[in-house]
Amino acid sequence: MTALGFLYPGHSAEDDYPRIEMLIDSDVRLAVVHTDIGEDAHRVDALLRMGAPERLSAGVEELRLSGAEAVVWACTSGSFVFGWDGAHDQVRGLAQAAGLPASSTSFAFAHAIGELGVRRVAVAATYPSDVADHFATFLKAAGAEVLSVRGSGIITAAEVGTWGWDEVLAMARAGDHPDAEAVLLPDTALHTAAHISDLERELGKPVLTANQVTVWEALRLVDRRVNAPALGALFTKEPVIQA
Repeated sequence: MTALGFLYPGHSAEDDYPRIEMLIDSDVRLAVVHTDIGEDAHRVDALLRMGAPERLSAGVEELRLSGAEAVVWACTSGSFVFGWDGAHDQVRGLAQAAGLPASSTSFAFAHAIGELGVRRVAVAATYPSDVADHFATFLKAAGAEVLSVRGSGIITAAEVGTWGWDEVLAMARAGDHPDAEAVLLPDTALHTAAHISDLERELGKPVLTANQVTVWEALRLVDRRVNAPALGALFTKEPVIQA
C-alpha cells in the first residue's frame, strides 16, 4: 500500500480526497490532516500567515502516525504568495519538519504542466484578481506562458466550497483562452474531483485542478504512477521523455 499525506487548510473541499482515492481504485491511501486556516481570506497578508512554518509543522506528527511516505501542503494560494524562492523555502522547511519528501500545490501545478508537455496555459481562479496575478507570476517563474488570468473575486474558502458544477464550468469557460493548451483552476477549496473529465470534454483540452494535481504530486514524490481516466489527462498521459 502507498500512503500519502496532505496538510489541508481548514474545511472546504477536503472531501475531494476520499473521492480521488476511490477514483484511483488502487492500493493508495490519502491521509488528510487539517491545519489552522487563521483568517479565511484570499488576501496576501492572511495567506502568508496561513502558510507560516508553525502552522504547517503543527500537523506533521499526525501525518507521521498515519504512515505517510510523502507530504504535500494542499494549498495553492498559501504557497505561491511566498514567491518562487519563498515557496521553495516553505517546502524545504516542511520536508525537514516531517522527515519526508514534501511539496505544495503550487509546485504540483508547475510539475503537472511539464508532465503534460504543455507551455501555454490559461488561469481560471476563484480568487480576487490581485491574488490570481500572484499565481500567474509563480507559473511564469516555472517557465509557463500564461496567456490569460481571470479572477472571480471570491474572498473566502468557505464560499468557494459551496460551488457546484454550474459555477465551476462557468468559471472554467470564462477563464479559458483559445490558444491555451491547458486550463488551470488553482483553489483547493473548490470541489473539482467529480468534474475533471467533464470539464476536459467541455473545453476540449486538459484541465488541471488544485486537489487533482496535489494528489498527483504526492504520487510523483514516491515515484508511483496510477491510471485513472476520471481524473483527466494528467492521470492517463505517459510521462514526457526529455531530450
